[in-house]
Amino acid sequence: MQHRHRIWAGSPYPLGATWDGNGVNFALFSAHASKVDLCLFDTHGREVERVVLPEYTDEVWHGYLPDVRPGQLYGYRVHGPYDPHRGHRFNPDKLLLDPYAKALSGQLIWSDTHFAFKLGSSKLDLAIDRRDNARFMPKGKVVDTAFTWGADRRPNVDWSETVIYELHVRGFTMKHPGVPPANRGTFLGLAHPAVIDHLVGLGVTAVELLPVQATVDERHLVDKGLRNYWGYNPINYFAADPRYFGASPHGDFKTMIGRLHEAGIEVILDVVYNHTAEGNHLGPTLSYKGIDNASYYRLVPGSERWYENYSGCGNTLQLSHPRVLQMVMDSLRYWVEEMHVDGFRFDLAASLAREKSGFDGGSGFLDAVRQDPVLSRVKLIAEPWDIGGDGYRLGGFPPGWSEWNGRYRDTVRRFWRGDGGVIGDMASRLTGSSDMFRWGGRRPWASLNFVTCHDGFTLADLVSYEHKRNDANGEDNRDGTDANYSWNCGTEGPSDSPAVGSLRTRQMRNMLATLLLSQGVPMLLAGDEFGRSQGGNNNAYCQDNDVGWVDWGAVDQGLLDYVRRLIRLRREHPVFRRPHFFKGDRLPAGQLKDITWVTPEGTEMTNADWTAPFARSLGFVLGGEACVVDSRDGVAQADDTYMVLLNAYTEILFYTLPPQMGECWDVLVDTARADPIGPEEVCTAGSRFPLKPHSLAVLRKREGERR
Repeated sequence: MQHRHRIWAGSPYPLGATWDGNGVNFALFSAHASKVDLCLFDTHGREVERVVLPEYTDEVWHGYLPDVRPGQLYGYRVHGPYDPHRGHRFNPDKLLLDPYAKALSGQLIWSDTHFAFKLGSSKLDLAIDRRDNARFMPKGKVVDTAFTWGADRRPNVDWSETVIYELHVRGFTMKHPGVPPANRGTFLGLAHPAVIDHLVGLGVTAVELLPVQATVDERHLVDKGLRNYWGYNPINYFAADPRYFGASPHGDFKTMIGRLHEAGIEVILDVVYNHTAEGNHLGPTLSYKGIDNASYYRLVPGSERWYENYSGCGNTLQLSHPRVLQMVMDSLRYWVEEMHVDGFRFDLAASLAREKSGFDGGSGFLDAVRQDPVLSRVKLIAEPWDIGGDGYRLGGFPPGWSEWNGRYRDTVRRFWRGDGGVIGDMASRLTGSSDMFRWGGRRPWASLNFVTCHDGFTLADLVSYEHKRNDANGEDNRDGTDANYSWNCGTEGPSDSPAVGSLRTRQMRNMLATLLLSQGVPMLLAGDEFGRSQGGNNNAYCQDNDVGWVDWGAVDQGLLDYVRRLIRLRREHPVFRRPHFFKGDRLPAGQLKDITWVTPEGTEMTNADWTAPFARSLGFVLGGEACVVDSRDGVAQADDTYMVLLNAYTEILFYTLPPQMGECWDVLVDTARADPIGPEEVCTAGSRFPLKPHSLAVLRKREGERR
């Protein structure tokens, strides 16, 4: 190869390939490399030039090419010792992706050449492989990030008003009849007016997108004709995955953001900074391993050939290393400042907060985020666990974070399937889980409540299956959790029985109302609002097909209307989304407590009531005058008073309406009715309200009856 491009010294900052309007600066961190080759490729993926980066400053290799322009494809070959016992896995015969590449061209094609060691060798990963893998690798692409945002403004929805909708960009749009076929499965598909109309009509305030950063389909899935559909196998943290855009990775993504913002909807990215697609010591060398394995990954102290695996995916990024922490922070700020996203959900976030001694609530990562002037102002959501022995950290993240509340999910499921001994825990989950989050000035929004998410049964399957149906995943139904806490309502799988169908609908209504009327932040799984099923598959991570896609031709319109009205009820009445935890104190002049727990006899619950092993019902009154909020015009206002009744018994319960709390009540929600929402009846104090089996009711005290 002949050198055609001029090369200057350039700068060690910023990292990555940066177009400045005149040329491109290339900068790559590697503390242990001996030389770095910058490889340039033509549009067909052929290597046309190899340039040695001329300078090494502060552990960064860098050079400036004044003749390179946006669109240039590139990669790196990094020289250094191949010594796995010392944690070094350099192999210059392997083309490597730039960790800071802002766009990728092409997808990875699996080949034995991606492995830095000789597959099949008796020395396992110790014998180096000298074959070139370049033609099977995606390439980094130099980009011009300029974009005309126009009047784009962040919605900045308050946490107390937030309703999150978790969706997969591809799965949500692939079968949507309103989206043009060319845009289905892409960012532009999600930006289509027909899709946004659904989100706005539903009333959600934020979409949480399953991972859209560049990912790799595992080889064992490709060999089975499957792929990593969910995207929890990242190879780059700056580039969007090519499967989600057409010709313009930045333009398509930013157009989507702008249109969602215009509709008042925030965008939260699910991000996976806990591990990469390179796996363990027997995994491929695609980027970080070949650039500086000993810096990027947590290796076993004293046995650096092996990887610490807190992710369950073979490796764990070493965020305690300043350059790795810098990469994660640079990535997060890039998505906020350049791409205008509104927040992040951190997959296996406990791994990110690990120091040498284990999980640390004051870790370098958590401290860096907390003081960052950009990131401290966006929505931060932790999945507060990993697979380490000390990895379950629900309630342990610092102020400023919301956390996926897996205990909420399990308790609500267990209550509604009729388990005994859970009403005390259920009461805590309904009221924002103050037992876990009431410290350090945290608010009820620290609890992100969900009953279903991408991982597990959909809501329709939760009431239709007691056993997973994951055979299509090719793992003999061994994958996916067995702890579903589900109830099939008497029949496993699809049923033509009207009685079974009616009970399943009622159970879905019960759990949706529980979720949307609990304190904290509710999260809906896409499609649950109209009864989407995955046929009992509770681990559809590899199902990029009808199993994993939302079926817009099978919409339960009645359920959809019900969810819309529930969200509107939550939005219009702050008593269901209080900015502070309950205190249980009486207000002056005999006013009601902020919350009062009542028995079916209409009396306040005692300790004996809370510990009764047979109890499978709950009732509580939310005092409207105790929920004083500031309206938009600055005038403090009280809300209405509501009574919420939940019956997981198999028989009807009669709740006496306590006279001391109100003379007249309208029934707004009754999940046992054909039309579950609407003030169709009036109940008077002292009367007995018939709460049907497996049902939930919401009653509102008549206007003028506040006391």
